Amino acid sequence: MARRRQIYEGKAKILYEGPEPGTLIQYFKDDATAFNAQKKGTISGKGVLNNRISEHIFTLLGLIGVPTHFIRRLNMREQLIRQVEIIPIEVVVRNVAAGSISTRLGIEEGTQLPRTIIEYYYKDDALGDPMITDEHIAAFGWAGQEEMHDIADLAIRVNDFLCGLFAGIGIRLIDFKLEFGRVWDNDYPRIILADEISPDGCRLWDMQTNEKLDKDRFRRDLGGEVEAYQEVARRLGLLPEGADGAVLDLEKHRLSKGK
Repeated sequence: MARRRQIYEGKAKILYEGPEPGTLIQYFKDDATAFNAQKKGTISGKGVLNNRISEHIFTLLGLIGVPTHFIRRLNMREQLIRQVEIIPIEVVVRNVAAGSISTRLGIEEGTQLPRTIIEYYYKDDALGDPMITDEHIAAFGWAGQEEMHDIADLAIRVNDFLCGLFAGIGIRLIDFKLEFGRVWDNDYPRIILADEISPDGCRLWDMQTNEKLDKDRFRRDLGGEVEAYQEVARRLGLLPEGADGAVLDLEKHRLSKGK
C-alpha cells in the first residue's frame, strides 16, 4: 500500500490518512518507551506482534458487542481503523496490585485487589499523565457524564472478557490501559474503544510462575522482551511453536478472516 500523509506519531504507533473518509491507517512501531518516555529503546518485532495480538483481541471484543475502531488488518504492521475523536483520558483497569498503585499505596505487588479498580489519567506527556478523578473530567469538559458511564461500563466488560481469555491460556491479567474515542452517528456522539490492546499496555503474568510477559520486562531491565511477547502470541494461537522470532512472518500463519 502506498504511503499516505502522516496524521500523528506517538510513542508506539503512527497514524496515516486512510483510503476512505473517516478511516486511518495505524502503523505499529518497534519503539519502546517507559516512565513517560524517559527510558527509550527498541524491541525488534514488537510492532508485528502487537499488531497481530491487538487485531485478535479487538476482533473478539467486536464479536461480543464491544464497539471498537478496528476495521481490519492490512499487513504485518498496519491496521485500517475508524477515525475517532480521542477522549484525552487513559483508563487503567486494575485487578492485582502492581506498578504505581503498589508504590502509591504501599501494597505488595501481586496482591489481589478486593475489587476491580478503575483509574483515570489525563493524557499529557508534558505533565506526566497525572491521575485525575471524575470531578476533574466533568469540570474541564473532557467527557460528559453519560460518556463516562459508557466508558466505565465498557472497561468492565473488556476486563471481564480479557480475564477469561487470558486465564484460559494460563495468564493472569494484572492490569491494563484502555483509550476511548467519539464517533458521530447522525450528529449523536458515541463512545467506542480505540488505540490497541497488547503486552505494551497490559501487565500479563504467567499463572504458575508469575513470570512477566509484558513491557515490564523492558521497564525493569529484565531482558527477554521479544520472547515474552512471542509467548503471549503463541498461547493465543497466533504464532506457531518454534517460530523464528527474527522473522516473525505472521502473514503465513495468521488465523484471521480475510486475505
